[in-house]
Amino acid sequence: MTSDASRPAPTDEVVDLCRDLLRIDTTNTGDNDTSVGERRAAEYVAEKLAEVGVTAEIHESAPGRANVVARIAGTEPGRGALLVHGHLDVVPADADEWSVHPFSGEIRDGYLWGRGAIDMKDFDAMVLAVVRHWQRTGVRPTRDIVLAYTADEEAGSDYGAHFLAQRHRDLFDGCTEAIGEVGGFSYSVSDTQRLYLIETAEKGLDWLRLHAKGRPGHGSMVHDDNAVTALAEAVARVGRHRFPVVVTPTVRAFLEEVSDVLGIELDPDDPETAIAKLGPIANIIGATIRNTANPTRLAAGYKDNVIPGRATATIDCRSLPGQSELLEAQLRELVGPDIAIEYIQRQPALETTFDGDLVDAMSAALRAEDPGARPVPYMLSGGTDAKAFSQLGIRCFGFAPLRLPADLNFSALFHGIDERVPVDGLQFGVRVLDRFLRTC
Repeated sequence: MTSDASRPAPTDEVVDLCRDLLRIDTTNTGDNDTSVGERRAAEYVAEKLAEVGVTAEIHESAPGRANVVARIAGTEPGRGALLVHGHLDVVPADADEWSVHPFSGEIRDGYLWGRGAIDMKDFDAMVLAVVRHWQRTGVRPTRDIVLAYTADEEAGSDYGAHFLAQRHRDLFDGCTEAIGEVGGFSYSVSDTQRLYLIETAEKGLDWLRLHAKGRPGHGSMVHDDNAVTALAEAVARVGRHRFPVVVTPTVRAFLEEVSDVLGIELDPDDPETAIAKLGPIANIIGATIRNTANPTRLAAGYKDNVIPGRATATIDCRSLPGQSELLEAQLRELVGPDIAIEYIQRQPALETTFDGDLVDAMSAALRAEDPGARPVPYMLSGGTDAKAFSQLGIRCFGFAPLRLPADLNFSALFHGIDERVPVDGLQFGVRVLDRFLRTC
């Protein structure tokens, strides 16, 4: 046991922990042969837990695809355990596009920069800092806390959360609720009031490929059965289509809260007018009132003067709760009968209610650190590892608290260039999580 004077404060240590994690390149390309660093990051987390007496297990789903799980015993063993999960992998980053090297962990202008700074090594580091502080000072939570640091979230979680939920479900025995990424962040309404968006819902993951077939031939000939042409026309129809507006209970609750605090009128038949007034977060909220389908990749051909017989496109689709089958029907109508649809990933949307003791504890912790906090529910336009853990009957929320500068375009940083997290936001998150996790 170290002396009080030599113990680092968790609000100081979180910066070092996050910087260390950012400097570990955990790029997930979606291909095991080219994905890197997850094992190294998992070993780093396990070592940091072991240093303070927490036993952590590393579970590999494939060589290098590593996951870390640990359990901290609570003082009330009869209560359901809380799962706290965060992924260690990140999407690729092109250093030539960044102001700093994406794996430098550089501190500049009050921000910690790097790929994964908000998605989601910030939360990984916050939780690690809180747990290390507890172990040094003898703090025990009231309920068991299960920590899961996962691989492969950025490519569908097959080697991460789904692997753990399917092959090691005993590690989550007793878990009734969970918190993870993309929730608890602030949206400034004024100098004295901030909404904190807690994720109670997320859209479904419907990644698919379109396949077109045609008659191969010479590129110089008149050709009326061209797979590339057929595919391009189908992709254009999908990419330009706007699906009908559907306002789910979570989105309605969010818009009612926003309308109240901003003093704007909410027309249930025209939510886009209210959303347009939300500034940077309009991108996230605007994607939660309809199904979406965005073309992301194209592949065809093998020579400049040969018309290929096949062409494929990848479409990133996200469905609202209960709308996956409807989305498929809408897509089949859009692409036409001659284009085949193949699903790469199909994971359901999630939605829970904004109530209960856990929500009360989140809200209380936020208000204790920010008297201007107003917690509100919202739907995430993307997806998280919650899709895997919900299959174990766990009620999942997004709660990775950050107090953000009013002028920061937070949503643009996800998978974008110059990803960064405010240092004081990291420290705020540690204080909130410490309060929340002790008593939730």
